[in-house]
Amino acid sequence: MNERVVVVNAKKMNYDHLLDFSVLSRDVAVYDDSTDEEIIERIQGARVVVTKELPVSGELIHRFPKSVELIVEAGTGYNNIDLDAARAKGITVCNIPAYSTERVAHTAIMMIMNFASTMHQQIAMLARGDRSNFTNHLQVPHTEINGKTLGIIGAGHIGMEVVKVAKALGMNILIYTRTPKEDGDGIRYVSLDELLAHSDYISLHCPLNEHTKYMINKDTIAKMKPTAVIVNTGRGALINEADLCEALKAHKIGGAGLDVQEVEPPREDSPLYTLDNVIITPHMGWKGLETRQRLVGIIKDDIHGFFAGKPINVVS
Repeated sequence: MNERVVVVNAKKMNYDHLLDFSVLSRDVAVYDDSTDEEIIERIQGARVVVTKELPVSGELIHRFPKSVELIVEAGTGYNNIDLDAARAKGITVCNIPAYSTERVAHTAIMMIMNFASTMHQQIAMLARGDRSNFTNHLQVPHTEINGKTLGIIGAGHIGMEVVKVAKALGMNILIYTRTPKEDGDGIRYVSLDELLAHSDYISLHCPLNEHTKYMINKDTIAKMKPTAVIVNTGRGALINEADLCEALKAHKIGGAGLDVQEVEPPREDSPLYTLDNVIITPHMGWKGLETRQRLVGIIKDDIHGFFAGKPINVVS
């Protein structure tokens, strides 16, 4: 049986060379990165193609050899793959739905806690030699999280893990989701407008699609508290970045914690690098070593399940 597996951009996952892809199959080829032309060349005779956040267009899929039966997107989101083209080609697509739940949730909570203590500004003060927080009195706001209201947009695995931690911290929880449940256990399901109006912190945990792209824009930002902080560990394009930057510069909201950006990495001249009411991190939520090792393990499960005729985590 053909068990040829090709990982076409392993460096995205294995930038520190600590992962072992040999567990995926008895016949596996691993490439740090690949252009479209290199992909076509390298997957000849392969049965499985593994990608990570790499655009896989319909045009590219149409050029895949007949041997390819499975694409594994090594992550939760799969909007980078043309599912219609894969379906037309008879190629199954799987993802990895829950490998980074805790780590991404903790990244969102870390953003919230850092804003509550203005930690990013305190660190910046020390970096430029300003020790007045020590020699005079605290120069920056320092507020409690308990009793504050956290609005969660998207109540999947990660969103609900954030809820669990936030409740332990004593926060009040509002949730907006397309499939609301019964209120209870300290959680209220509300409309988007109500969530925006009443939340001290807003955390995004929904997939990127035609319904959610730019859901945070100048109109929705205008409905937020002037002190509200928005946190995005989902997908960058959930937020219209130009509108967000305009609001942050004008201090129309309190701040933004962004582990994902509309363009990754942001352009060199992006104001996100320099605004003092922004915490920006390099899409690190899923990059913990244990998280990435778990990722490889679930990729293996996807592939071995498919080989056994029992595919799991199928999205197309």
